[in-house]
Amino acid sequence: MTDHKPTRREILRPLHLVGIALGCGVFAAVVTMVSTGAFTSRVNNAIARGTYTDLPPVSLGLVVGGIAFIVTLLGLAMLMLAVNPADVTKTIDRPVLYDADDRKSDARQAESAPNDAGDDPDASSDAEKPADS
Repeated sequence: MTDHKPTRREILRPLHLVGIALGCGVFAAVVTMVSTGAFTSRVNNAIARGTYTDLPPVSLGLVVGGIAFIVTLLGLAMLMLAVNPADVTKTIDRPVLYDADDRKSDARQAESAPNDAGDDPDASSDAEKPADS
């Protein structure tokens, strides 16, 4: 079975980015509403009697959720600007943080290194050669 490696374009489509931001906004809204007591009878009774003087928890949750949505969407958009458009269609076959210059220097070091006796069966070590006088 072949291993399909998705491209960056397949991974991060604009609709996916909006979905991620929407998920973050909904999460922030729910956490805000739960922490301010939007689902408790005490707060709901105070709102119904008109004695609740602050911004209602549901409204506060929607404001915080909207802010989280916008901030997440802008942050993801800024991160997408850092991606080189030529790299969008390439598949990722190596570690992302691996420097290409290190790979080239490793290849040069391997070429310039002397052969070990184990690499070439015809080569003999210095200890086995007779000394010239």
